[in-house]
Amino acid sequence: MAIERTFSMIKPDATKRNLTGAITKMLEDAGLRVVASKRVWMSRREAEGFYAVHKDRPFFGELVEGMTSGPTVVQVLEGEGAILKNREIMGATNPANADEGTIRKVHALSIGENSVHGSDAPETAAQEIKYWFSDTEIVG
Repeated sequence: MAIERTFSMIKPDATKRNLTGAITKMLEDAGLRVVASKRVWMSRREAEGFYAVHKDRPFFGELVEGMTSGPTVVQVLEGEGAILKNREIMGATNPANADEGTIRKVHALSIGENSVHGSDAPETAAQEIKYWFSDTEIVG
């Protein structure tokens, strides 16, 4: 596998519980390196833009409300097979179905408050990274 970059987000339900360090440690312990990170409080416009792919889904309003309810940590992760590795360490979207030891099994409160987001493919990783970071903010 090649070294690649992916986008990762620590959501407000986790930052409100002061889990940023614990989650980042899990990512780093899995072999991923944080090459960019910032704490943001998403505006409604930013949340709607970032999650535009879900705008016609019934949960969109709740998603936007949750994402604008507190600070979020957006990150660029780098490593061997970073996209898949990040998704594996995050665990299933529904924490009840997540494997033991994954971020969502350990930290998520519910399917709606599942603590983290990660890109699912190289194309989405590129889009999501570009949404939050300029090239000069990514220092690897």
